[in-house]
Amino acid sequence: MNLIMFGTREDEKDAAMVWSKKTGINVETTTEILTMDTLGKVKGNDGVLIQQTGKLDEALYPALAEMGIKQLATRSAGYDMFDLKAAKENGLAITNVPAYSPNAIAEFAVTASLNMIRHMDLIKKNVENHNFSWNKGILSREVRSMKIGIVGTGRIGRITGELFAGFGAEIIGFDLYPNDEARKFLTYKDTLEELVKEADLVSIHMPATEDNYHLFNKELLAQMKDGAYLVNTARGTIVDTEDLLEALENRKLAGAVLDTYEYEHPFVNKDLKGAAIDDDIFNALMARDDIFYTPHIAFYTETAVENLVEGSLDATRDIITSGKSDFEVK
Repeated sequence: MNLIMFGTREDEKDAAMVWSKKTGINVETTTEILTMDTLGKVKGNDGVLIQQTGKLDEALYPALAEMGIKQLATRSAGYDMFDLKAAKENGLAITNVPAYSPNAIAEFAVTASLNMIRHMDLIKKNVENHNFSWNKGILSREVRSMKIGIVGTGRIGRITGELFAGFGAEIIGFDLYPNDEARKFLTYKDTLEELVKEADLVSIHMPATEDNYHLFNKELLAQMKDGAYLVNTARGTIVDTEDLLEALENRKLAGAVLDTYEYEHPFVNKDLKGAAIDDDIFNALMARDDIFYTPHIAFYTETAVENLVEGSLDATRDIITSGKSDFEVK
């Protein structure tokens, strides 16, 4: 059996080689992403794994099927790069890695939130300018005095809520499918609107779907508590960025943490040092002191990388050999 990993980073190669040696299955790696231009690299392989944020070209699905490929695996939890309908029509099973390391993202969400709440970027900037004064601009709240809203109480959301609860904060949550584990430390709200009206900080932990595209838009942001914070370590399309910018400009919100951005594909995980970013919305985000932006990196820990590589390779092998996998996206 031969497998090919597209979009392979240097930090993934060791885990891929360890898995290959353990299973006796050949794993080819390439830094290039899967496109119609790179489709030829699939020839001679039985399985395909990707790591990319942009949508796959629709022409890839029938082309892969014609090459005898039966599956597509993403080395991520999110799978919004796939057209599930097109995949099904062409007999391609889609797999993801839903629980590679929920702690990684949860820890990052809390860390970045603390950075924003305690004005760490502004303090650092002041110190660099030899401004060592104490002033109202860097006066901050204590987390234990805040009500934290968790939107999406799956694995990542639950751990995020537990970490915030460890600071003594009151935790509230919203999920279409509440679970008993989360009830141990949070109180569910019946509607998302009810949650955002009460929360001092809202942390998003849900997959991107057609139904939640721009869920956090002008109308919902207007219902948030004055001076609240918004944290998105989930998917960029869940937040309407232009509406968020307006809410910050009007000082409706005190700040936002964004590890994902809806138009990030052209530059995330690329070194563009010295190059201009041709994106007016993104440049507007970067110009603000009340935005803490990171390039879709909340997941990025040693444990997570190993689990993502091994989990996606396991799923690929299982689909090829048995036609099914616990990680298959239905």
